[in-house]
Amino acid sequence: MMLKGTKLYSIFTGACPKCQKESMYETKNPYVLSDVLKINEKCSHCGLRYRLEPSFFYGSMYVSYGVGIAFAVAAYVISNLIFSASLIHTFIAIAGTIIIFGPIIMRLSRNIWINMFVGYDKNAAKT
Repeated sequence: MMLKGTKLYSIFTGACPKCQKESMYETKNPYVLSDVLKINEKCSHCGLRYRLEPSFFYGSMYVSYGVGIAFAVAAYVISNLIFSASLIHTFIAIAGTIIIFGPIIMRLSRNIWINMFVGYDKNAAKT
């Protein structure tokens, strides 16, 4: 169970990392591909500006690589080690996983990136 006030809550829900009262994204569904990366300007509850500086989220590309590798390793383990799939079927499973979970990987990476720089503030959450 993820409790409010933890970084994991903010990372997995996409909530404001400072107050965790609302979503950072204009559209909650990451599969609305035209809006997958559209982020609100600031939190209407605590006033945190999500773009801490110009091009802030470019750093999330580095996080995205690691998250993508984690998804690929999971696909490998499930397809090859559990189901004993052939090499080509394992490759297809990995590629399919990366394509299908691409929007989720992008959002998770942004959430992890901003949570590396902004912490939860109990006082901001109370107001």
